[in-house]
Amino acid sequence: MAIEGGISPAVQCDMPDLSDPFDMKFPPGFNAASVFIDRHLREGRGAKIAIHSVEGDVSYGELICEVNRVANGLTGLGLARGDRVLMVIRDCPAFFYAFWGVIKAGFIPVALNTLLRADTYAFIIDNSKAAAIIYSPENISELGPAFACAEHKIGHVLATEGGFDALRKKSSDDFAAVAAGAEEDCFWLYSSGSTGRPKGVVHRHRDMVATSQFFGVDTLGLREDDVCFSEAKLFFAYGLGNNLTFPLWVGATAVLNPGRPGPEASFPIIARYRPTVHFGVPTLYATYVARWPQVQGDFSSVRFCASGGEPLPAWILQRWHELTGLWILDGVGSTENLHNHISNRLDDIKPGSSGKPVRGYRARIMDEEGREIAGAGIGRLWVCGGSVARCYWNNPEKTASTMVDGWLDTGDTYRRDADGYYYYCGRNDDMMKVGGIWCSPFDIESRLIEHAAVLEAAVISRADAAGLMKPEAYVVLKDGVMEDEGLSEELMALCKQRLAPYQYPRRVYFVDQLPKTATGKVQRFRLREAG
Repeated sequence: MAIEGGISPAVQCDMPDLSDPFDMKFPPGFNAASVFIDRHLREGRGAKIAIHSVEGDVSYGELICEVNRVANGLTGLGLARGDRVLMVIRDCPAFFYAFWGVIKAGFIPVALNTLLRADTYAFIIDNSKAAAIIYSPENISELGPAFACAEHKIGHVLATEGGFDALRKKSSDDFAAVAAGAEEDCFWLYSSGSTGRPKGVVHRHRDMVATSQFFGVDTLGLREDDVCFSEAKLFFAYGLGNNLTFPLWVGATAVLNPGRPGPEASFPIIARYRPTVHFGVPTLYATYVARWPQVQGDFSSVRFCASGGEPLPAWILQRWHELTGLWILDGVGSTENLHNHISNRLDDIKPGSSGKPVRGYRARIMDEEGREIAGAGIGRLWVCGGSVARCYWNNPEKTASTMVDGWLDTGDTYRRDADGYYYYCGRNDDMMKVGGIWCSPFDIESRLIEHAAVLEAAVISRADAAGLMKPEAYVVLKDGVMEDEGLSEELMALCKQRLAPYQYPRRVYFVDQLPKTATGKVQRFRLREAG
């Protein structure tokens, strides 16, 4: 007999009407788990593989049963409607079970980065006031101290290979999704904290539907026979779409890598499971290109690649195509918008650009006075669409300034050309005025990494002896390359040749690594602070 959690009536597996992307229609009581999980059994996919992992394959039928066990088990613990359940889980089937089981039962999963430190975990515990946490045992070294110093004490602490397993095994595999609503809170993600403490980003039941259909299907063309492999982890908004919601939306298969991304870990998995779609990030593609002569991968099963997180330099796109014959579809998105809202398409690729707005999303460029720029221009990028977050948890001031009448201030500066393509120029706070002219750090960085010796680069502005702002570059060299004054001169000369005269970096610093967020975005403000 189905257990409904004692919270509200169950909901059926009715699909939403998405014919008008700006007026999506959802059935009453809509619960996202009903369409991402439950419908696959009635559509005949019970025996189809939903997940490939090193721990074994999981069919759609098995996935549904495990999700139901989690929903029953958590309901039996006495959690209340809307209670938060933190998830610090590596990429494995348990992530799927926990995420969807929590949603199906009427609670709210909060997927957290598995690479955070104890003080950040403690902050999130206090900020979220979570009722439960499910974690991979390898994370206890940071979570243990976090539990000890957090003021809020979590009521139920479950290790995936312990209490969580026991909870599932003793619970029924029959559970009817609790009625919710398309506009009701569904799950949280925490922002990467590029400029301070991470912020709880509250997403609704409708949001995963919008990104999965309008980007996953309408833009990328994902289909049921696809096998998806994402280098970005599931706890990232980008990875959550790539390897969890997109394949489940179309009835495809996801391939999980529990380890760190990179050729040593990823290439054997790609060779074994032969994915048809590969999701990466620019830094990873740059590493693949640099390492290709030593470690070549078998990408013969892949029909296209996608990139997100940071803009993809044109030379990486072109070099990857030369090496593999594959195109990389670059796009831009955010945690607040859940996935990409601007993207290239297979039939419309503009090297160096982020592409054009995804179906179901609108974009506008705003000038310094807050006025919209018509046609070509450069300014602050705002977007709207069906996946914009409802709010930042317990942060009304930031919510009010960032999410306005359905529009999201992305915090990015973009240039739109006369043909409607969008080009990333940097974060709003990273833009520089050199000689009274706005200058994009990304333009300079793109030129620097064209040099054969450079792996990564970050550019900031700093006042010179006369008090004038000038660009300075921080450069990570490829393995085996030695730094010297001659190389600095070469890099400055390269920029002088390829950029406007005022844009070349006045100084070049060679560093072992660049400061980054957990999602891989360069924290230029830390370079400015370190100066």
